[in-house]
Amino acid sequence: MPDSTYRRDGFALSAAVGVVGLTFGVFASTSGLTLLQAMALSGLTFTGASQFAFVTVIAAQGTVIAATVGALILAMRNTLYGPALTEYLPAAGWRRAGTAHFIIDETTAMALAHRNDAQRSYWWTALWLYSFWNVGTLIGHLGASRIGDPAAFGLDAAFPAAFLAMLIPLLRSRRITLVAVAAAVIAVGSVPFVPAGVPILLAALGVLAGRGMAK
Repeated sequence: MPDSTYRRDGFALSAAVGVVGLTFGVFASTSGLTLLQAMALSGLTFTGASQFAFVTVIAAQGTVIAATVGALILAMRNTLYGPALTEYLPAAGWRRAGTAHFIIDETTAMALAHRNDAQRSYWWTALWLYSFWNVGTLIGHLGASRIGDPAAFGLDAAFPAAFLAMLIPLLRSRRITLVAVAAAVIAVGSVPFVPAGVPILLAALGVLAGRGMAK
């Protein structure tokens, strides 16, 4: 029997991500990006860390090339999710390309958290995420002068809290829990030494290495 709880979880997570999208819209506006530029980033890139990195470089008077390279490096972690989703998201040709655009942290986590209905969970979450993220960007950019700094309202904590609540049920065994803790230590420990977004990539590589050793 299909597990319909993915609808509740996916919608709640997407709504929280929408708050981050609003934050991005404000940041893009105050950094000098036009509404069209901000919406293009959210629609075509659709990966928060890379978008924030891109705008940060541009705001610091960096070149578009430097901003793009930095964004691509941070987006590399999404390529690690493909192999984990292959058996749940069978697709070929143009369908595979369409699926790949939405492979990010949240959709991967939702698909793996609801393996019995992974494909529906993935697409349900992907479509809501995409909608909330882009609407959030739009509202944030248009209302930047009135909203101010979203962090002042504690809104920046909404997404991490929702994501953590979704991941906890996945810790079903001692081995998985140890891997998760190790990944968290790697991510947090590397924060002072590497650019934003890279810690999660290092943590993901550590998880893959641990998985390989286990086999």
